[in-house]
Amino acid sequence: MEANAEQRTPWAFWLPIAVLILGIVLDQIIKVWVKTHFLYGESRPIFGDWFKLYFIENNGMAFGKELFGGSRFGKYILTFFRMGVSVFGFWFLWTQMKKRAPQGLLIAIALIMAGAVGNIIDSIFYGVIFKGHNAYSGSWFEGQVVDMFYAPMWEGHLPAWLPLWGGDFFVFFSPIWNFADACITVGVALMILGQRRFFG
Repeated sequence: MEANAEQRTPWAFWLPIAVLILGIVLDQIIKVWVKTHFLYGESRPIFGDWFKLYFIENNGMAFGKELFGGSRFGKYILTFFRMGVSVFGFWFLWTQMKKRAPQGLLIAIALIMAGAVGNIIDSIFYGVIFKGHNAYSGSWFEGQVVDMFYAPMWEGHLPAWLPLWGGDFFVFFSPIWNFADACITVGVALMILGQRRFFG
């Protein structure tokens, strides 16, 4: 049993680290490519109307407008808050690796951290790195998060007999997201699905 534990140690350490690094790198490659090859608001079909690349940006402030009026100060607060949460996430990942937690849990945490860091990079650096490409003026910590994946499951007009919304055009699953968001979603889903095994 002890020998198996010793053999598991290098793999248990390097796999989540590889997932973390690969997730960040892929996220940034996709974002940089979209940022430099698309016009803002441009859409290109990948699988017909079901899956498209649709370039938009957002300030990364979920409920930020309601909390801070969309101010620069509010964006700073939320960016630094996300950085603090990420530091805690790295610490949690490291402690779980030292405890030899289940590999599925380590990968889930690594995916969540990859997504968080990917979006933080946009917020911190993109205002400066892409100053010539941006439709907004920004500096350090004022970049906007690049989104590009759009997969509407259904688009059309609702039946006329439906109360309130009858006849309105409706898109089912309209969010536009990025690879970092996908990493976070998959990581959270893994933790939910494996919670009994991961947390006993």
